[in-house]
Amino acid sequence: MPFIPHTNDDVAAMLDIIGAQSTEELFQEIPASLRITELAGVPEGMSEADISRLAQQRAAHDGGVVSFIGAGAYEHYIPAAVWDLATRGEFYSAYTPYQAEASQGTLQLVYEYQSMMVALTGLDVSNASLYDGATAFAEACLMAVRANRKSQSRRVVTTRAMHPAYRSVAQTILSNQGIELVELPIRNGTTDLDALAALEGEDFAAVCIQQPGFLGTIEAVDEMTDQAHAANRLVIAVCNPLALAVLKPPGSWGEAGADIACGEGQPLGIPLSSGGPYFGYMTCRKSLVRQMPGRIVGRTVDVDGTPGFTLTLQAREQHIRRSKATSNICTNQGLMVTAATIHMSLLGAEGLRRTAARCHANTRSLAAKLAQLDGVSIAFEQYFHEAVICLDQPVAPVLEALSAHGILGGYDLSDDYPELGNAMLVCATDARSEQEIETYVTCMRDVLAGVQAV
Repeated sequence: MPFIPHTNDDVAAMLDIIGAQSTEELFQEIPASLRITELAGVPEGMSEADISRLAQQRAAHDGGVVSFIGAGAYEHYIPAAVWDLATRGEFYSAYTPYQAEASQGTLQLVYEYQSMMVALTGLDVSNASLYDGATAFAEACLMAVRANRKSQSRRVVTTRAMHPAYRSVAQTILSNQGIELVELPIRNGTTDLDALAALEGEDFAAVCIQQPGFLGTIEAVDEMTDQAHAANRLVIAVCNPLALAVLKPPGSWGEAGADIACGEGQPLGIPLSSGGPYFGYMTCRKSLVRQMPGRIVGRTVDVDGTPGFTLTLQAREQHIRRSKATSNICTNQGLMVTAATIHMSLLGAEGLRRTAARCHANTRSLAAKLAQLDGVSIAFEQYFHEAVICLDQPVAPVLEALSAHGILGGYDLSDDYPELGNAMLVCATDARSEQEIETYVTCMRDVLAGVQAV
C-alpha cells in the first residue's frame, strides 16, 4: 500500500478527535534524556528521481563480484520458477494463516515443507520455521533444558566447531535465562572427544553437534550421540540442510539418533540478499513436540470426509500469556519457507543430492589447486564444501587485494580461531564454474606474489 502523507488539516482533525493539543503532547511520557532533536549525517530530502538514481548507483557497487566465502550463507543456483511462484499474490501476501480455514493453500504448502524437513533430518515432526539458524539453535537449547526430565541442569555443552555467530547469539539469549553454554575445544578442526569424555559424571541438559562443523569438517556424530545419551543428555544437531542430502541424517546418529535438529534454511532456495532475510528450521522427536516453539500444520478431514489442513499445534500462550510461553516467536519467515518448499519440490531428493555433491567436488578442486601455490596449505583433509586454507602471511591484506579483482576470496578466521594462525575459510558452491575457480587461483597466485614482494 503506497504511503499517503497527512496534510496539516488532517493532523489537526485527528488531534481534535483524540483531545490532544499537539503531536508533541502524544510523546510527553518519553523522558527528555531519551529524545533526539536531529539525525546527524542524514542528508536533505531528495526528489523521487534523485533517490532512484542514487539507489541504482549504490546497488551497482554490489554487483560484479564472485564469492568464495560461505561461512553459513551460500550462493547456490536457484531455479527461476522458485521466486516467480513465491512472489505471486496468493503466497506473497498470505503466508501467515491466522485464519486456518481461509488459507488452505498456504497451510498445504507449510505441511509439505514440514514433511520435507522431516525426511531430510530423519526425525518425527517439524515446526513451521523460525527466524534464522542462530536463533533456531538458541531455541533448541531452551527447548532441551525444558524437555530433559532426566537432568536438573541448566547447562548445555557446545563446541568451538560450532558457528561463532550461533554461539554468540545463543550466549546472549541463554545467559539472560540462567542457562550456561559450556564450550569445548577443538582438535584437528573437530570437537575434542577427550574434552567431551572428561565431562563424564557431570549433569548437562544437552550436547550440541554441528554437522558439518563451521570449519567444514565432519564430526564423529555416532560416538558423540551415544555418549550423550548414556549420560542422560539430549542431543541437538545443527545441520546444513543441503548437506543432509548426502550425509547421515540426525535421526540416524548413533543407536537412537539425535533428539532435536535445527539450522539455517538459506541453502534451500534463498538468495544471499546481503545477509537476509533467511529462515531457521527445527525438527524433533514426537515425544518432545509439546516443548517445540512455533506452530505445526497437520492434515485432517472435515465432516464430509474431504481432506484439509489446519493448525494442529500452536501454543496460545505465545499470544496472550507471554510469561508462560515456550517461546515468543511472533513471525516465522513464512515467505522464505514458501520459496524453500518450491525449491525442494523442483529439485527433489536427487537434485539436492547432485547439488551437494557438486558443491563438495568444486570445493575440493579449489582447495587442491590453491594448495599447489607457494605459501598455501590445507589445514584439514576431511571436509564437506568448505575448506580451511592456511597462508604464510596475514589473511586480511590478501582478501583485500583479491576484492580489487572482484573476488570475495574467503572468510578470515583470524579473530574467531586465532589458534589456526593465518587461516581462512573458502567455499565453492555449485554456482561456481570451473573458469571462476581457475580465475580465483590465478589471482591468488598473483596476489601472494605481490604481497610477498612488498
